[in-house]
Amino acid sequence: MTTLAKAMPTENEIRLNSRKQPFNLLRWFSLISMAVIGTAAVALGAVSSRFVITESVQRDALLTSQFVQAIATAEVEHVSIPNVRTMGELLDPRKDQDFPDVDPLARASARGEFLDHIEHLPDVILANIYAPDRMVIWSTNPALMGTTIHTDKDLEQAFALKTAVSTSYHTVDKTRKEQKFVVPPQFIFIENYIPLFDADGKTVMAMVEIYKEPQDLINRMERGLVLIWLATALGGGLIYLGLYWIVRRAATLLAQQQEQLITNETYVVLGEMSSAVAHSLRNPLATIRSSAELAQEFDDGAAHKNITDIIGQVDRMSMWVRELLQSLRPLNDEPEPVNLVAALHDSLMAYEQQIAKAKVTVEFKPDQTPMVLSEHGQLTQILNSLLANAMEAMETGGKLTIQIEPGDAQAVSVVVTDTGRGMSDEQQSMAFRPFFTTKQGGLGVGLVLVKRIMERFGGAVALDSREGEGTSVRLTFKRVP
Repeated sequence: MTTLAKAMPTENEIRLNSRKQPFNLLRWFSLISMAVIGTAAVALGAVSSRFVITESVQRDALLTSQFVQAIATAEVEHVSIPNVRTMGELLDPRKDQDFPDVDPLARASARGEFLDHIEHLPDVILANIYAPDRMVIWSTNPALMGTTIHTDKDLEQAFALKTAVSTSYHTVDKTRKEQKFVVPPQFIFIENYIPLFDADGKTVMAMVEIYKEPQDLINRMERGLVLIWLATALGGGLIYLGLYWIVRRAATLLAQQQEQLITNETYVVLGEMSSAVAHSLRNPLATIRSSAELAQEFDDGAAHKNITDIIGQVDRMSMWVRELLQSLRPLNDEPEPVNLVAALHDSLMAYEQQIAKAKVTVEFKPDQTPMVLSEHGQLTQILNSLLANAMEAMETGGKLTIQIEPGDAQAVSVVVTDTGRGMSDEQQSMAFRPFFTTKQGGLGVGLVLVKRIMERFGGAVALDSREGEGTSVRLTFKRVP
């Protein structure tokens, strides 16, 4: 039990682990937006597809109904039979005896003409005609003639509402007696019920049922559905990519602002702390140095070397204090035009003795003198810092190369390359962090100050190094417009 209790994490540990993983806005947005946009796109595509199919079927049904009724009217006008005013009155053979004064052959001829037109309508796969008692009085499938249908809801609706009714099917309903096709449909077929009235237009005398498989209409619907789904997928994809790009950019900006905020807060805290420490150390260091210098003047014995070491260490600590205060002070200077080549020459002249002492050869042959936006004092400071780093990296000699790359009309770059000991990948990733240094006795604020000054004036700094081969630092400045 004790072992199990130790293995199970406590509530505080769970909370601590949950805090280690910050909320990933981009990942959650990509997943949720993909689900929402995908669902909306599928729903829109389904609704659009249904609309296209329904509208196409209804349009075809309307045209078929109008065509059949037009044929019925035209055939009645072509025959001269007394007491017969509509085609619906001619279609039921059982009523032929109700008109003894009418020649049966004339009725049969008129009826035959109409039925021949129905049978040869385009794309018809089955045609039935129902009497008001729901008996099939004629069909293109002779096996259906004489059958009475009482279970067809669409047929009942057409008789009850006295209007055309249409339905589309993808498969044959084997439970329906009237769907007995001589040639079975292949894809989608349409069922149309077309009422034929008496002369008063109030009583349904016959109901024409037509099953069609319109290939041209089906092909058009298929092309329409393909276009609908392609447009839906393309539209959904474009919306997703657009929103993803916006949120990704926003997430990047938020991360940068958060990082900048943390950096600023760090500098504020470090500045306050460093100022307090520096001011507290300056006076004791000055006193120690003065006392050591005084003791050095009166002591030429064995303690002379120790006193010299004390003065050297005090000077190094004083230099740390100056560097620390300088790296953390606010950068409020306004940018001004600075001659980049002149600033580089000044820095090289300042390090001339160190360069000669370290047996380092310098290659600097500028072919242009660009003016950049910076501040002369701070530009000299960052150039001196880079040269100092390069000298320390080439303790046994080497080559220092300085190149000016024109870039474009708005920027110019300076690349300072040494052949020193270089840096590892891990050291490169930490190079611009405060107080990180690879030098013994270094403070680790040089590159941090370089980065702050370059960004302050709209520039940038990049570092590329290979361990054992050397380091290259690129400074990118904004040109003077």
